[in-house]
Order: sequence, then structure tokens, then C-alpha cells
Amino acid sequence: MRTLALDIGNTAVKYGCFEADALLESATGQTPAQVRAAVQRLRPEHVILASVAEATAAWAEELRQLVPGHILEFAPATTPLPIGNAYATPHTLGADRLAAAVGAAWLLPARPVVIIDAGTAIKCDLVTADGVFRGGSISPGLAMRFQALHTFTGRLPLITKPENPVATVPLTGADTQAAIRSGVLNGAAAEVRGMLAEYEAQFPGLAVLVAGGDAGFFRTRLKRPIFVVPELVLMGLHRILVHHVST
Repeated sequence: MRTLALDIGNTAVKYGCFEADALLESATGQTPAQVRAAVQRLRPEHVILASVAEATAAWAEELRQLVPGHILEFAPATTPLPIGNAYATPHTLGADRLAAAVGAAWLLPARPVVIIDAGTAIKCDLVTADGVFRGGSISPGLAMRFQALHTFTGRLPLITKPENPVATVPLTGADTQAAIRSGVLNGAAAEVRGMLAEYEAQFPGLAVLVAGGDAGFFRTRLKRPIFVVPELVLMGLHRILVHHVST
């Protein structure tokens, strides 16, 4: 079975095409026209749509003209899942967070897993060993932190993220720009390390998966074994679609 998972995020549109459970192709920064061309070329049997940014109805209507099978518009509150969901307000839960949890439970079954999804926001979510999504935390992403310091102060300059995500950032900034970089970058890394230490104390044998556009930054700063899975959300969406089609 060939499937297409479409992830419509706050800053980019991504797709992943799967044959059985193997990822054949993925791309990010896609326009509707590029997605349509990919569907015509890849010819998936079924498609799943997930969005944290806009309604998916228009996308679904477009794809129904091209895809012979299911067009599943993923809704965290109502779509059946291959894992449990203990989130108290599923209607407010981002589709990307839940899809990443499904992907984590599929990749590392019967283990407690924390997912660090570092993009527009930094999301730190827990899936317990019994395959249940428990929730987690959301804080501003790196770009948002730089932007907030500039927007909500009178004189602090706007600093951009470093082009080299593995570059060392001095702890003590010797000028204002360096101090902002230290506060944002070293502060975000310390925040995530602290969260993981708390989780590890509660869940022995904890595994950590890192995804999102800033995964490379955190990969070198977490000081523990981790798995970097850039396509984790797409994998989870694929598994949700497979579950939907099979049931």
C-alpha cells in the first residue's frame, strides 16, 4: 500500500510518501502546486492530512480528484488511533504532537519515550511504555525567543539563529548580541536538559527522540543518547492512516 502524509505546519508544508512502512520520498517548504505535482507523480492510494495552521477541507477536496482511496483529515479529538490518548482536552491538541507520539510508539514499542519536537515551538511530550500519550510541555522555539526579545524591548536588536547549529555559544556574552545568543541558545538547551532529567528520574529506561527544524541544535547539546528522527511526524501520520484503512 502506498500512502502520502501531508503535514501543514505553522511555517512549512511537508509531505512524505510511504510504500508499506518505508519512506520513499519526503520534501518540505511545499506549495499546493508542488504537492499536487508530487501526488500525480507518486500516485498514492491513500492520503492523510494534518494541520496546525489552517483547515484541511480545501486540500482534501483538491486531492479527492487525484487519489482513488481514503482522504483522511486527521482530527486529534475524533480520529481513531493505534495508541491511547490520555490528554484531557484532545480538541485543543496539535495534530503534529499526537502524530509524533504515534510515530514514537511505533519506532520504540514498550518503552517510555520523550519526544523533543523543536520547531516554531519546543514541544516536549511523553509516551509511556504502555503506549499512551500523556501530554507534555510547550515553550517558544529558538526563532520565537529571539523575536520576542526584540519585539518586547525598546533597544535589543533582532538576532537570527546561527547558521551552524553545532557551533559553540559562549556562556558569558561579552557584548549585547553575544549575551542574547547565550540567553536564548544556552537557555533553551538547559531547559530541555532539565526537562529530560526530570522525566528520566520518573521513567527508568527512558528513550529520547528529537525532531523538528532545530533538531540539529539540540542533538549536540543534550549530553545523552538520543535518536534524531526528522520525519517523525510524517511517520506517525502514516501509521494513523494505516490504522484507519485497516479498520
